[in-house]
Amino acid sequence: MTTQTVPTQEKKGGLFANFKFPSAYTILFILIALVALLTWIVPAGQYDRQMNEDLGREVPVTGTYQAVEGNPQGVIDVLLAPIDGFYDHNSYEAAAIDVSLFILIIGGFLGLVTKTGAIDAGIERVTHRLQGREEMMIPILMALFAAGGTVYGMAEESLPFYTLLVPVMMAARFDPLVAAATVLLGAGIGVLGSTINPFATVIAANASGIPFTDGIMLRAIMLVIGYGICVAYVMRYARMVREDQSKSIVYDKYEENKAHFLGNQDVGSLEFTTTRKVILAIFGGSFGVMIYGVSVAGWWMAEISAMFLAATILVGLVARMSEEDFTNSFIDGARDLLGVALIIGIARGIVVVMDRGMITDTILFSAEQMVTGLSSVVFINVMFFLEILLSFLVPSTSGLAVLTMPIMAPLADFAGVGRELVITAYQSASGLVNLITPTSAVVMGGLAIARVPYVRWVKWVAPLLAILTLFCIVCLSIAALI
Repeated sequence: MTTQTVPTQEKKGGLFANFKFPSAYTILFILIALVALLTWIVPAGQYDRQMNEDLGREVPVTGTYQAVEGNPQGVIDVLLAPIDGFYDHNSYEAAAIDVSLFILIIGGFLGLVTKTGAIDAGIERVTHRLQGREEMMIPILMALFAAGGTVYGMAEESLPFYTLLVPVMMAARFDPLVAAATVLLGAGIGVLGSTINPFATVIAANASGIPFTDGIMLRAIMLVIGYGICVAYVMRYARMVREDQSKSIVYDKYEENKAHFLGNQDVGSLEFTTTRKVILAIFGGSFGVMIYGVSVAGWWMAEISAMFLAATILVGLVARMSEEDFTNSFIDGARDLLGVALIIGIARGIVVVMDRGMITDTILFSAEQMVTGLSSVVFINVMFFLEILLSFLVPSTSGLAVLTMPIMAPLADFAGVGRELVITAYQSASGLVNLITPTSAVVMGGLAIARVPYVRWVKWVAPLLAILTLFCIVCLSIAALI
C-alpha cells in the first residue's frame, strides 16, 4: 500500500505553520516600493547619449557621466508605476501593453481550442503512444526551446507553450513545474549560450564595435554543456515526481491543478474525430507560423496577436460554433490569463521607477569604476557579477546590451581581455538572471500560467543556478587566460 505524504503546509506545529508567502503581485509591489526608496538614497546621474546608427538607438558615452538633479519617487509614483509600466516606452524595450494584449488573445485562442475538446483528445492520444517513454519529451522539447533561445532569443513568444505543455506533462504523471522548467530552462539556456541571437549577441557586438562571430565557439560550448546540465536536472526531478507524486513541490495543489489543466474527463472518453484533428493541426501550425514570423519575417507582438486572432476565428469555423459559444469561450479563455497580463505590467513598473528616479546610470557608473585596473581573470569575473546585478534591474537582454556594452567593452582593452569575452560575460549573466528575476514578464508570466508559485520555483532552481554560475566562472576564467 502506498502511503501519501501530507503536504508541508498541512503539517501542524512550528512557528511558521500558518505562514503563507505573498503572491507574485505583492512581491512586485514591494520591489517597486524598495526601488522608489533607493531613489531617495542613491545619487541621481546620467551619461550623455549618442545615436548608434547600427542599432538605431541612443547609447551611453564612456566618460560622460555627471551628477544631475534628483527625482525621488514618492507614494504617487509607486502607485502610478504599474499603470505606466503598461505604456512606458524607453530606449531598451517595447511597452508591456503589447505583451499583455498578446497574452489575452492567446488566452482566448486556448480557451476556444479547449472548448472543442481537441486538446484533451490529443493529450490522451500522445500519452497513450508515449506510454513508458514519456520522459523523452523533456530533452527533445528543451532542445527545441534552446535552439529558439540561441538563434533569436526566444522570450515572450514562449509564453503560450506553458499552457500547451502543462496538461501534457500532467497527463504523463509529471507536474506543472516540469512543464515550466522545460520551457523556461530550455529557452533560458539557449539565451545564456546565445550564438547568433540578434537581441543579445548581435546588439552587444555592434555596441562593442566587433563582429558578432567573435567568441562564437566559446558560446557554443557553453550552450551544449549548459543544455546537458539543465536536462539532467529537470529529468532527475521528473523521474522522482513520476515515482512519487508527493515529492512534487506543488503537491498540495495536485487536485486543483488536475481539475484546471486536465478537467474531469475520464481517460479514453474523448473520441479523436476528424474535426478535432483539424483543429489540432491549426493549433500546432499557429505556433509554427509564430516562430517563423518572429525569427524570419520580423514580426513582434502586434503581428503575432493578429495571427492568433485569425487562428481563433478559423478554429471557430471548423468547429461550427455558434456566435454565442465562440465569444463566450474566447472571453473565458482571456479571463483565465488576465492575472498573467497584470503581472507583466506590474513587473515593468520596477524599471519605470528606476529610470524616472535617475538612478540607472548611477548604478552603471559605479560598475564602471569597480572594474577599472583589474587583472584579466579578476576583471572578467567582476564584470560577470556586475552584469548579474544589472540584469535584475534591466531584464531585457537587448536593453542591457545597449546600456552596458558601450561603457564596459572598451574597458576590456585595458585589462588585456578581448571584447568578445565581455559580451559572453554579459549574455551568460543575463541568461542566468532571467531564469529567476521577478522583473521579467517571461518568468512571472510563465510561472503564473503554469500555476507554480514564484518562491517555490526559486527554491527548486537555486541549486541549478549555483551549478551554472560556477560553470560560467570556469569558462570565463579559462578564456581570459588563453
